[in-house]
Amino acid sequence: MDLVFRDAEVVDGSGGPSYRADVAIDGGRIAAIVKEGAAAGCQRPTARRVVDAEGLALSPGFVDMHAHSDLALLRDPDHSAKAAQGVTLEVLGQDGLSYAPVDDRTLAEVRRAITGWNGHGDDIDFDWRTVGGYLDRLDRAHGGRGIAVNAAYLVPQGTVRMYALGWEDRPATASELNRMRRLVAEGLEQGAVGMSSGLTYTPGMYAPDAELTELCRVVAAYGGYYCPHHRSYGAGALRAYEEMVALTREAGCALHLAHATMNFGVNRGRAPELLALLDEALEQGSDISLDTYPYTPGSTTLVAVLPSWAGEGGPEAVLARLGDDGTAERVRHHLEVVGSDGCHGVPVEWDTIEIAGVTDPGLAEFVGRRLDSWATARRLLLDDRLGTTILQHVGHEENVRAIMRHRVHTGGSDGILQGLKPHPRAYGTFPHYLGRYVRELGVLSLEECVAHLTSRPAARLRLPDRGLVREGYVADLVLFDPTTVAAGATYATPRTLPVGIPHVLIDGRFVMEDGQRTDILAGRAVRRTPTA
Repeated sequence: MDLVFRDAEVVDGSGGPSYRADVAIDGGRIAAIVKEGAAAGCQRPTARRVVDAEGLALSPGFVDMHAHSDLALLRDPDHSAKAAQGVTLEVLGQDGLSYAPVDDRTLAEVRRAITGWNGHGDDIDFDWRTVGGYLDRLDRAHGGRGIAVNAAYLVPQGTVRMYALGWEDRPATASELNRMRRLVAEGLEQGAVGMSSGLTYTPGMYAPDAELTELCRVVAAYGGYYCPHHRSYGAGALRAYEEMVALTREAGCALHLAHATMNFGVNRGRAPELLALLDEALEQGSDISLDTYPYTPGSTTLVAVLPSWAGEGGPEAVLARLGDDGTAERVRHHLEVVGSDGCHGVPVEWDTIEIAGVTDPGLAEFVGRRLDSWATARRLLLDDRLGTTILQHVGHEENVRAIMRHRVHTGGSDGILQGLKPHPRAYGTFPHYLGRYVRELGVLSLEECVAHLTSRPAARLRLPDRGLVREGYVADLVLFDPTTVAAGATYATPRTLPVGIPHVLIDGRFVMEDGQRTDILAGRAVRRTPTA
């Protein structure tokens, strides 16, 4: 054998009780599992290298079901933000906005629109235009060596709409809808695992339910899933969840609810209502899963809180509106009095918004500060050319805990890696689950939590040989100390790496060894498994 982990406490991802065993790796796969006390005559495996795993839990690699590393994986071969957490697979193309499929116009526009998530991209060679081209680019990144962790991709519905009809707030024509269908189908044929939406982000939010349903029919035909950031996590949140359940049921499409939170004051303590809605739909046969991060604040771009009408026409049109005093006053009224749809229908409370990052270094003094008024927000939006990222302190701990207990829950960081002071979820989500919510609070057992982070997402992604510690499965594995594992990232020091995760393997190769990042790039694009 290539490698044996001796005397590990195997938390196999099934949710069943852990057990002590030797686990052998050969050729990038789990070759043998010999449990303690195995029948006489069953020899302990030997290998060229033996690692003493006494006191360590061995689990499948963690799957980040909601990641914003679309350019980070191409930019940074190290990518310790995720590798050090034990993440072995990220799902990209989230919230309806990413970099494929595009033409030249759409690429330029989407780069502007999500600068706050991924940076300008001036350091990236955008030599692809299709989903398949982007996945190929991941495979040949960093001189053909690959990427730090594996990556799957969702076709971004907002980008598709941008490609087909621009930034107009109107229903698509029949020909435009057919074009969107083709773009989604092509992306799935080229390896995407499903489709995402950002229904509080322009231009994706301009799509009516009928249009989304038609696109979901295409997704269903390819065995993919729909992953919406739906129309509200604040006022009307339950109606927004119901909307997604209903349209995917009509389309016959699997549904995965992105960062399934219940935020803002109107939703304090209301998570049981959401869970009852999901339980009823599941009992009626709907195929539903969800992801959350184990923190109360959210994070997005500052421009995202604006009303949808302010975004029509794209980034330059937004800046023109903000530069006009009369229109800017109308924006303020919608934000502070009406409740902007970009801010989930809730009148904005400026002191809940903390600046996480700016693209103009001259504005760095604002990072870490709470906003005090529309005047300050408007100045930042104009001076930073819409590139400002924020934290929104609008969540509720009781909701976070209730939702993470649900039987279809998975983990997703929603980690934005840009900015001087990003949300600590980008560097800490998975060890925070294990340290805070398993060991310290007992919200989940260790076995339950690992299943949430491994086998459940693997099942949603239809990966036949990942997500469990089983003989024959790909050796994407994490070894961690359940007595010490913890997130190092805090709100004050958000880029601190976790503790208690000494070893991480992808394809049987150490990407983290003795707590240090190796130079191995074992990650590749993970493409959709074709339907039978």
